[in-house]
Amino acid sequence: MAKKDEAQQTQEITASGFDPAGFLKETREELEKVVWPSRQQLISESLAVLLMVILSASLIYLVDNFFNWGAAKVFGP
Repeated sequence: MAKKDEAQQTQEITASGFDPAGFLKETREELEKVVWPSRQQLISESLAVLLMVILSASLIYLVDNFFNWGAAKVFGP
């Protein structure tokens, strides 16, 4: 029965256009379902991301310098 009500409600919304109040209500309902991380989990995962970004950037920097050095040796100064 609930699916029929949702289908009918969806048809009404699409027939009449966008419903901002309904959108905000549904957005709030979805945000209440979100499982938010704890402060400690947020900090540790953020640090892990920053560490991986720093490592990746360092690796790209080193490879770039290596190829620049190689190009300078092959093609001259």
